[in-house]
Amino acid sequence: MATLKLKPSPFKWKPFSDKQVQVLTWWMPESPHHDMDAIICDGSVRAGKTVAMSFSYIVWATETFRSEQFGMAGKTIGALRRNVVGPLKRMLASRGYQVHDNKTDNVLTVSRGLVSNQFFLFGGKDERSQDLIQGITLAGMFFDEVALMPKSFVDQATARCSIEAAKIWFNCNPAGPYHWFKVEWLDNLAGKRAIHLHFMMEDNLSLSEKVRDRYRRMYTGIFYQRFILGLWVMAEGVIFSKFNDAIHKKPREWFPAQFDRKFICIDYGANNPTTFLKYGVQGNVYYELDEYYHDIKKLGERTNSEYADELQAFVDGDEYAIFIDPSAKAFIIELQQRGINHIQAAVNDVLDGIQTVSNRFQHDELYICADNTNSLKELVSYIWDEKAAQRGEDKPIKQNDHTCDARRYGIHTDYLIQQSKARKEERRKRHDEGVGWI
Repeated sequence: MATLKLKPSPFKWKPFSDKQVQVLTWWMPESPHHDMDAIICDGSVRAGKTVAMSFSYIVWATETFRSEQFGMAGKTIGALRRNVVGPLKRMLASRGYQVHDNKTDNVLTVSRGLVSNQFFLFGGKDERSQDLIQGITLAGMFFDEVALMPKSFVDQATARCSIEAAKIWFNCNPAGPYHWFKVEWLDNLAGKRAIHLHFMMEDNLSLSEKVRDRYRRMYTGIFYQRFILGLWVMAEGVIFSKFNDAIHKKPREWFPAQFDRKFICIDYGANNPTTFLKYGVQGNVYYELDEYYHDIKKLGERTNSEYADELQAFVDGDEYAIFIDPSAKAFIIELQQRGINHIQAAVNDVLDGIQTVSNRFQHDELYICADNTNSLKELVSYIWDEKAAQRGEDKPIKQNDHTCDARRYGIHTDYLIQQSKARKEERRKRHDEGVGWI
């Protein structure tokens, strides 16, 4: 039986704000900025940057060039396709453009009338990404979330834009004030011949005040300053500032007896402490029930086999998913050889994971058992590395971080799994209702 594919819904255009109109027109001959080489749009989340920029980028390319090559980059190609290419294809179709998407080679061929150009898709997640873009000649480059990309990749990509009249397009949410992109581009607009537009959620006229307020409540601390206020501020101080001992630390007897799901999260240390944390989840609320903490400096070394024995005792015959430090490959093999099931290498996106855990504290959706002394101690001593921040990097200090890493592995991975299930369920409902499928 053939698989039914969901048909993307038509793009619903909304009125443009003044800043979005500037993005759409800055390159046009009548614009005072038409001779600039680049545009940078930064600011808060959900501010309407990406929609205006990606559509304007294609329109500019179509109006200016014929049979040329262009680039588009996200942190990963998957993220680029999800956040940019999907909506962009619907926008273009609604305006009479034809788009052929070669998913094997990650190339979009965009045509209108007799004009056709190719747009190559790239992921810029690490230093090795620069190798992917070497050698190509481009007439323009679009970077989605450029602050998440390494300088080497962006430098290589911009260097490929050697066609006369080429232009470069950047969008991002802010990072730290010493981030390489802030220093080299935003602090040097004249030298780079770049126009800068700072967006806030109010610049996205499609958002209601109710939706804006929901996004404001999603972030805390540094994430609120960057993603809501759109500020390039330094990560400093205690990371989980929203943890409140009086609210989030609870006696063991306070916790519920039944849960919707349960998991154990593991931070494995070859030369550092190894910790297991036991979690139960009810709805959106996470309960940290128990901890195992072995400090080799105090208690001596353990083999993988001994840690596996300790984990089996910790599980105590119950059924748990296990989210484990993805670098602990030898320990994962040991567990698999013992027939321990439901093991999954955890998602190790540090900042995203910290944000997910911070949000749980912000909304009183995470509680720690008062008996988990190591966990509670590390929570209040887990701080940002100021020296790394001065190099433009957001990193926690690698001390007193073992239970914090384990918690991040578990809660963020579980959160992403639940989000994926919710999206699949929504698609299934659309399918069952006969909405938007062929």
